[in-house]
Amino acid sequence: MKQYTYKQLSDNEKAKLCTRKSVDLEKIIPIVKNIQTDILKKGDIALSALSKKFDGVVLEKFSVKESPTLMKQWNNIDNLVDESFKKALDMPIDNITTFHQAQAKNLIKEPAIETTKGVTCWRESRPIETVGLYIPGGTAPLFSTILMTVIPAQIAGVSKIILCTPPNPDPAILYTAKKLRLSPENIFQIGGAQAILAMAHGTEQVPMVDKIFGPGNGFVMAAKILATERVAIDMPAGPSEVLVIADKEANPIFVAADILSQAEHGPDSQSVLVTDSEDLASSVLVEIEKQLSRLPRQEIAQKSLENSYILVTENLTQVMDFSNQYAPEHLILNIDQNHIESLSAQIKNAGSVFVGSNACESFGDYASGTNHVLPTSGFARSFSGVSVDSFIKKITFQSITDEGVQNLGPAVEILAEREDLHAHKEAVTVRLKSIKNEI
Repeated sequence: MKQYTYKQLSDNEKAKLCTRKSVDLEKIIPIVKNIQTDILKKGDIALSALSKKFDGVVLEKFSVKESPTLMKQWNNIDNLVDESFKKALDMPIDNITTFHQAQAKNLIKEPAIETTKGVTCWRESRPIETVGLYIPGGTAPLFSTILMTVIPAQIAGVSKIILCTPPNPDPAILYTAKKLRLSPENIFQIGGAQAILAMAHGTEQVPMVDKIFGPGNGFVMAAKILATERVAIDMPAGPSEVLVIADKEANPIFVAADILSQAEHGPDSQSVLVTDSEDLASSVLVEIEKQLSRLPRQEIAQKSLENSYILVTENLTQVMDFSNQYAPEHLILNIDQNHIESLSAQIKNAGSVFVGSNACESFGDYASGTNHVLPTSGFARSFSGVSVDSFIKKITFQSITDEGVQNLGPAVEILAEREDLHAHKEAVTVRLKSIKNEI
């Protein structure tokens, strides 16, 4: 990992450190656009060709229900995953459900407000009807992302959940989907950009959805951008990242472990340590080398570390200034307990915060209850992580009595006429006349 000293950096250099390794969208978008065109023209025939090209699998039917092999696994799934996994999965299901159910309490009908005498306005929540979830299955079967998307969708009241994952899914993915009562006819063996675009536009077999959720590589990200022509998406997504804030009291073993747990996600992942202690920075580097040698995904983690760095500051104020500028997906506060409250209050931009030396990112990734689908690449400045709200839309209502028409009407007539929208004015005028029995 590279190391920098805060006071030696210019503002431009600090800003550059906050710039993530970007996906070359100029190169990728045309490729994905061609995939989109094929799917729009040929539907399932295009999906079959793309499955053969990118996944090396020949498929004509894509749903789990239409696959004799996968249905055999589906029906026998309890015997295909070990008991320890099944038992371990129960805890995150309970915790994620508990945390997200609390959010649903805020979805009740909001109080009606009388804005003007006789004019009443209010908002009501409605679930999005059909959502599409993308679950990667490349270097790691991300069954945990099923938990993080399906559970809040179900709590929100989504009518139909479509799930796409690459061909020949890991039994852990099938088990988790079945555990959450998804239907095998709504689970499709489709990976990558083609999965996103199939859900966005619909094909003979894949239903069209209203909003798409889930992480993925640069091609998936490009597909989600193109999909916004037709559907909503959860958020822009880039490689995963963590920023660890640690002081001289932090255990370097813990800090190194947190950096490496992020690094093993993928070669483009980024881990940043910001500390006001030179000694801690040195100790962490030594500890990283020790722990790295023991990792099965050592090669992936090593590439990620080349994309990561340590920043040494003079004080905790500089630490927080930089953290807010970086706007991390995951933010770990591994500092003296006496400073946690004041530092937490200064957080402006972060996807999810892990407070205290025991709160490693792994707990949030799997089981604490918070959602791990979070904004990356600095989008924490403007986006929230996935929640029950992500699967809800708000509808405004208004009710206007005769008194309301009389109070509001004259002003609206003037405003509509000023915009040269005379039919707008007339819609009000006829009501005013009607109240006066003039028509």
